[in-house]
Amino acid sequence: MGFFRLSHITNVFSISGFVQVISLLGLLLLLYKAVQYYLHRQWLLKCLREFPSTPSHWLFGNHIKDQDLQQILLWVEKFPSACSRWFWGNKAHAVIYDPDYMKVILGRSDPKPTRTYSFFTPWIGYGLLILEGKKWFQHRKILTPAFHYDILKPYVGIIADSVHVMLDKWEQLIGQDCPLEIHQHISLMTLEIIMKSAFSYQGSVQLDEEAKSYIKAVEVLTQRIYSRVRNAFHQSNIFYNLSSNGRSFYHACQIAHEHTDRMISMRKAQLKNEGELEKVRKKRLLDFLDILLFAQTEDGKSLSDEDLHAEVDTFMFEGHDTTASGISWIFYALATNPEHQQKCREEVQNVLGDGTSVSWNHLSQMPYTTMCIKEALRLYPPVPAIGRELSTPVTFPDGRSLPKGFLITLSFYGLHHNPRLWPNPEVFDPSRFAPDAAKHSYAFLPFSGGRRNCIGKQFAMNELKVAVALTLLRFELLPDPTRVPVLMTRTVLKSKNGIYLHLKKLK
Repeated sequence: MGFFRLSHITNVFSISGFVQVISLLGLLLLLYKAVQYYLHRQWLLKCLREFPSTPSHWLFGNHIKDQDLQQILLWVEKFPSACSRWFWGNKAHAVIYDPDYMKVILGRSDPKPTRTYSFFTPWIGYGLLILEGKKWFQHRKILTPAFHYDILKPYVGIIADSVHVMLDKWEQLIGQDCPLEIHQHISLMTLEIIMKSAFSYQGSVQLDEEAKSYIKAVEVLTQRIYSRVRNAFHQSNIFYNLSSNGRSFYHACQIAHEHTDRMISMRKAQLKNEGELEKVRKKRLLDFLDILLFAQTEDGKSLSDEDLHAEVDTFMFEGHDTTASGISWIFYALATNPEHQQKCREEVQNVLGDGTSVSWNHLSQMPYTTMCIKEALRLYPPVPAIGRELSTPVTFPDGRSLPKGFLITLSFYGLHHNPRLWPNPEVFDPSRFAPDAAKHSYAFLPFSGGRRNCIGKQFAMNELKVAVALTLLRFELLPDPTRVPVLMTRTVLKSKNGIYLHLKKLK
């Protein structure tokens, strides 16, 4: 019995000692992290001493939920060229909205912030949006021929047909004499254009319930990514995967992947037909998906399934969602500026007549409409901001500098609303884009700039012009004063309460 009691006491002391050691190690780790946090914060403060900002909380930063764009306007007014922005704790960016600053950063080859953009990879993989270095250059080179003007020319007819389908739907709906939320309809229309032009799809997308499911999934995905970037507790994959947001994100990923997988499978099945295959082989230039399916890398290998799916997922998203945002806001801008809307309509009537036929050549004959489109894109840039992580130190034209590893937000929204560049920036004034109007080459960047500018910008501009022209021939656009859109950033510029317009059928 004595031996048992002695053994029991020894075990108790052993357990107690082990607990004490673990507690001490935990305390030392906590102390180490606190010192690390403090030193990193001091480094950030030192780096940002030349980039002032509004007061921020040491833990919660100066982020206000859904107030990003309002904050940017305040900073642009108060702090010339650039400022600092604190998200939480030690997460801080330098925010730039000056054309000379933009020119410096976009002229470099800095990567996108790894951590932030990694949140996209479960959805769109490593396509052009996220790739860096040699592989990005290789994919860009492979895909550039898909946007040659000889490829884009016949797409004008596809765009026009899809716009007419949407306008026919609108004619039936406006009989209810109530405002129409236009963004959802426009999203389906731009998705149809992408699927028919770039992916050789034959069906009617705008009447397809599966297409609506994809649109809804994209909406969920952009919302979840935006909120995750701003949530300190969701930075860890483990915690995020266990959260309700994480579960809905991955469910939406599955829906999006099923949609794009179906496009790839359908096209592969079509190409097994000798007639279709021979037709493709005779083409001098291939459509987007066919380029990917027939592409070979420098070492003679085909693209991997992973690379193929990543580029398809990327282009399916970017090719419809950003364009849908652009068209929706252009329609809203024209609705709230009826005198410019009417001038556009008269120009379009002179060029297109009744609009039954729209060709590539018509698109260059609408200068005033193009000016209005650009002014709307200035006010409402579809992609309000992008990020970069400095691979080497940078010094800006005014002498301010930032070290390697620092995160930079390029705010296109801030740039486009900078009163030093655009007097009365909130006023819709198409004359800013008159042929003889002087402006900095980096003052207007709706499609970004530099070597990583939007590969589909010409395709997108064609889409915007056709959509605006055909819509103005059939409808007068009127705002709904009871539901003024509330701008919000969700990767792409959206409205928190939708974009509602009254549509008046023209005789």
